[in-house]
Amino acid sequence: MKQTSSASSDSIVMTRSQFVSEQIKKLQNFFTALQSILIVILIGLVSTMMVQIGQIQGTARVINYAGLVRGATQRLVKLEITDAPNNNLIQYLDNILTGLKYGTGEYELVRIPDDTYQQKLDEQVAYWEKLKQEILLVRENGYLKTDVVGMSETYFALADQTVTAAEDYSEMLARHIRSIEYISAADMILLLMLILRQYITARKIAKANKILQQKAYLDVHTGLPNKSRCEELLQDSSFISAEEPIGCLVFDLNNLKTVNDSLGHSAGDALISNFARILRNTIPSMDFVGRYGGDEFMAVIYNTDEPQIMSHLKALKETVDRFNQYGKHTPISYACGWAVSTEYKECTLRTLFDKADHYMYLNKQKSKMGREYSSGK
Repeated sequence: MKQTSSASSDSIVMTRSQFVSEQIKKLQNFFTALQSILIVILIGLVSTMMVQIGQIQGTARVINYAGLVRGATQRLVKLEITDAPNNNLIQYLDNILTGLKYGTGEYELVRIPDDTYQQKLDEQVAYWEKLKQEILLVRENGYLKTDVVGMSETYFALADQTVTAAEDYSEMLARHIRSIEYISAADMILLLMLILRQYITARKIAKANKILQQKAYLDVHTGLPNKSRCEELLQDSSFISAEEPIGCLVFDLNNLKTVNDSLGHSAGDALISNFARILRNTIPSMDFVGRYGGDEFMAVIYNTDEPQIMSHLKALKETVDRFNQYGKHTPISYACGWAVSTEYKECTLRTLFDKADHYMYLNKQKSKMGREYSSGK
């Protein structure tokens, strides 16, 4: 009688479970997409930072050689005014300046892409050509008849300006790198927060979904596992081990339809609830008890044998008799059937259930004929 209502309740719970699952999937997809975006941004930032670190390393080498140019030129001027000309030193300075200008040559120098630096370097290179001409005059006429000292001072000032421009560019790169570091740190913090939030949210939703999943297998009226859970248990197609025998019991209330018709569905609901409570309290807690249908119940008892099953059935009958004798509720009458795996060479839980259901049917038919079989078989 309540089978339709119970199925409807199970359907509602399953619908809610599916809804929660869909929400989990959408949320996970959002978090995954956002996490991927942050990772891509972080990769881009790190790549940019690596490039700029390489540039700042190259700039440091440029600054070093730009400083060497100034020192080497001072030495060259001193040699020239003391009548000790050095063409190799001039060639050395030419090579360095060419490397600074174009980023080529044997000194592995880089070209700094900064307009201010390039302008200062062009002025220094142009004045270097003038200074070299003045050095040739020193060799011909002596330094006293030239302005080599004054020109060298001007050249040194230009060299200092070039070095300063390179240092300014290097500092700018350092500021950029620091900015990228801050942004990368913020990105990583957001990424970690997102991962943590995703973990916490997933745990909460998984917990809620687990509760809904449990409800999806729970008979709302009796609190026992419902038919879906019973069927899931019976789907195990593996043979039962002889070392761990299993017993299966099937119960059917005899007078449910009569109670519903004469006393109303609320009385029928109470009858079902009372029998479910008694059955669950009688069968050991580690074993399975479920509501298989409207007025049908099943129990699976593990590591058992026929005497133990008979003991459980006897305890159930005694409890039901006391309930019927002293209770003010509708009397409980039931038919039962059972089967134990030790009686079969090879069997599955479904096999035991079918056997127990068959014996229950026979027991119910005999009960209708006024006979009483305590064994249920």
